[in-house]
Amino acid sequence: MEESKNFNPADANAITRRYLDSILIEERLIDAVKASTKTTLFGHTYDSPIMMPAFSHLDEWVKNGKNSMVEYSAAAKNLNILNFVGMRENDKMNEIFDTQALTVRIIKPYRERKKIFDQIEYAKTHNAVGVGMDIDHIFGSQGDYDIVQGEPMAAQTMDMIREYVQAAAPLPFIVKGVLSVRDAVKCADCQVSAILVSHHSGRMPYAIPPLKVVPSIRKAVGSEMKIFVDCGISRGADVFKALALGCDGAAVGRAILPALKAEGREGVEKYIRKMNDELRMIMGFTGTPSVDKVDPSVLWMDGCNLGI
Repeated sequence: MEESKNFNPADANAITRRYLDSILIEERLIDAVKASTKTTLFGHTYDSPIMMPAFSHLDEWVKNGKNSMVEYSAAAKNLNILNFVGMRENDKMNEIFDTQALTVRIIKPYRERKKIFDQIEYAKTHNAVGVGMDIDHIFGSQGDYDIVQGEPMAAQTMDMIREYVQAAAPLPFIVKGVLSVRDAVKCADCQVSAILVSHHSGRMPYAIPPLKVVPSIRKAVGSEMKIFVDCGISRGADVFKALALGCDGAAVGRAILPALKAEGREGVEKYIRKMNDELRMIMGFTGTPSVDKVDPSVLWMDGCNLGI
């Protein structure tokens, strides 16, 4: 009753958490084997499909005074998982790349397009494994084009995205902030390598939970384009559900912030390892030997099997 009383029906984060928790998992133990969480993305093998989020603006946040952006990137390196990094000037990216984490740079939809191309080129020449754009920062809370850290944002067209894809080559280009089949198909038409299905921690009220739209997106775009997800991903069970519904990976988000603030990279590593342990445990209980074998028919909601 208390939860219902405090529930805000416009809060996309709360809606997403409710949706994630409404999905139940059946057991399939006969003939099950110990599972492996290893996965391969864009030619690199990772120890888990759990990914770091594209955080921004966290430089002086850890209690010990260390750089939070560097700390979580270093944790990604130690864990051998894919790392995302958000809004950051070129001269501040070196310290991220110096961690040797396999990093995708996510660029804001700046009005100044030269800055976009400069940041793409910088990522290419500093051993990034991918580059992308955060399209859900086009608009601000008042409906105007957003201004982030004093930088004006702008609308993005398919032709513009095609240019970014070409500029990023041979690196994969990833569009973050897709939340519809319509935009996913447009990304596929632009030869985007991957999308990150997201409502950016509820920037728009009443936004659909990302995992609710993922199965339709997967059906529309096929298997060639990678699909990642974020928003509310906080435990291994969430990652398992994401994989079962058609994702290739899932990015943990704000759930790691308390551990990052209190213990830096060590705290983040402990949190992610705990998530991965739960993922591997659920894979074992469901007869899932590897992340590419997750069967959607192990998922249930309101008495209905989601794989049928």
